[in-house]
Amino acid sequence: MSNALLEFSGLPQFDRITPEDVAPAVDVLLGRANAALEAVTAPDFPARWDAIAKVLDVATEQLGTAWGAVSHLNSVADTPELRAAYNAALPRVTEFWTRLGADERLYAKYKAIDPATLTSEQRQAHKNAVRNFVLSGAELVGAAKERFAQIQERQAELSQKFSENALDATDAFAYYATEAEVDGIPADVLQAARDAAQAEGKEGYKLTLKMPCYLPVMQFAHQSALREKIYRAYVTRASDQAEGDARKYDNTALIGEILALRKEEAQLLGYANFGEVSVVAKMADSPTEVVTFLRDLAHRARPYAEKDVADLRAFASSQLGLADPQSWDWPYVAEKLKEARYAFSEQEVKQYFTAPKVLAGLFKIIETLFEVAIRRDSAPVWNPAVEFYRIERGDTLVGQFYLDQPARTGKRGGAWMDDVRTRWLRPDTGVLQTPVAHLVCNFASGVDGKPPLLTHDDVITLFHEFGHGLHHMLTQVNERDVSGIGGVEWDAVELPSQFMENFCWEWDVLKHMTAHVDTGEPLPRALFDKMIAAKNFQSGMQTLRQIEFSLFDMLLHTEHDPAKDIMPLLAQVRAEVAVLQPPAFSRTAHTFSHIFAGGYAAGYYSYKWAEVLSADAYAAFEETVGSDGQPSAETGRRYREAILEAGGSRPAMESFKAFRGREPRLDALMRHQGMAEPVAA
Repeated sequence: MSNALLEFSGLPQFDRITPEDVAPAVDVLLGRANAALEAVTAPDFPARWDAIAKVLDVATEQLGTAWGAVSHLNSVADTPELRAAYNAALPRVTEFWTRLGADERLYAKYKAIDPATLTSEQRQAHKNAVRNFVLSGAELVGAAKERFAQIQERQAELSQKFSENALDATDAFAYYATEAEVDGIPADVLQAARDAAQAEGKEGYKLTLKMPCYLPVMQFAHQSALREKIYRAYVTRASDQAEGDARKYDNTALIGEILALRKEEAQLLGYANFGEVSVVAKMADSPTEVVTFLRDLAHRARPYAEKDVADLRAFASSQLGLADPQSWDWPYVAEKLKEARYAFSEQEVKQYFTAPKVLAGLFKIIETLFEVAIRRDSAPVWNPAVEFYRIERGDTLVGQFYLDQPARTGKRGGAWMDDVRTRWLRPDTGVLQTPVAHLVCNFASGVDGKPPLLTHDDVITLFHEFGHGLHHMLTQVNERDVSGIGGVEWDAVELPSQFMENFCWEWDVLKHMTAHVDTGEPLPRALFDKMIAAKNFQSGMQTLRQIEFSLFDMLLHTEHDPAKDIMPLLAQVRAEVAVLQPPAFSRTAHTFSHIFAGGYAAGYYSYKWAEVLSADAYAAFEETVGSDGQPSAETGRRYREAILEAGGSRPAMESFKAFRGREPRLDALMRHQGMAEPVAA
């Protein structure tokens, strides 16, 4: 059999890729990429964009595509054999990309390109490339350049190990609860837990730290002792506070080394700290601007958060007999207060959101708003649960995507969009390559032959990831590096994802995507009205929680001494921002993969920053909604053309202003989150 990672004529051969393919494929592809680099940096090679792309970009894209497939499988279908193959190849792949980004010969070629010979898309890509060479150490020499390369390789290893520890610590925990302990937990969650225990030949209910199990336990289990046990295991994952053998996954030392290396990298590049490096390619001008933005938003949200906590305390004391609720009690208290105040529960709502019906409704809104059609398609997949689709406009293929919804062992937690390949007018063939995306979630599976049920939060997550996917797939930019999300400032990249979340609160959208799992009846309007009434329940607390993460992240990469423990800084941030303090044993930062293994270092604030943009963008739809309650197709077309189709071909602020006609304002976000009016006494 030929090596599946070396086939580039179509889609990745996910069903054929084996761990044994990795090393030989990396050998071949690194050989090609190195040969291409030597060719384009030869003195007589022309300093022309198209000439470099035809040789170098084609070779590096093949390396990126194959390594992307391996990395993806490592995230969604982890095995000891694949992990070993991935980790063995990772230093070599990292070394090549580091060397490429810092190659002074290639940097000189790019600087010699005449911008007047380029299209507007190419000019933006060229501008980004020159900036990225500087940030990649191309202007460093001698020992500094050598050290910079060592730092990149070591950081890649540490981030991978951090991610592995978080996954392994999550997968390693299981608690087999008795019938008496699980009172209150939803029936479908209990069925899945019982099935999991029986599959191992054990009694009771297997409770895990995977989100489809963890969250319902925290919200619904009546027994505080059970909640405490599961909570403690969850917030001490991958830390020195974990129990017994689980301490082998402790990320403490990795965090210290990652932070030290980032600071050293920044100083080699001539910056005071990593926060300054991070914002160079973002909309924000400085870490100070980010911190000021976060503290201003915290100040605005604090009165609402304090009211949220006061309500919870009063309810816990008067209705639940909890005079001093602990951290593991708050989700339970909040769920009970929500049920009492709005006369519905998340569990009741979930019965109406069957995964197939939700997906059909999501596709309908995308098709209506963006003038496309979504059809089932076929492709090799890594798991039978994975579905594959194509997006068309008329008879033209626009893009394709894999959808992997269920949680399972060996699959990293959370939800994400990643690219398989990017839209690109290929310089080697002249053929237009269409984009392909991965859309990955971690939802519960169906039980008793019924379709999977999604919580409303799951529905929001699905819409969020599709927003990223649409940004990637609906682009009309033909230059690879600024196509789709390529080249988009990191603090603007969440705009399309958070924009899509808004539709999860529109009756005329939701009524088409609900069907009760047993009766097939759509979501009753009365229940929807209760959901809307509860929409901003605890939005003050939730806003401060995101600000806590964001401020901690930025201060960690600007003011913190990496030689010191991170916990005092986290305590300081919580003292400033949080309205509820977690117990001393909590170590949530030890699984904060976004900033230690996921590209959001000194950039987690992007979620809040982009939320301002997305809320203001959605306000344009609210202003133009039709008499039938449907969003305006004309506004959808303008949004698609100004934001989604433009990709990274121009600064995000230009795209926003092209759509909205002005710069963004904060008022729409505050209004959407119920924080525009003064707090009631």
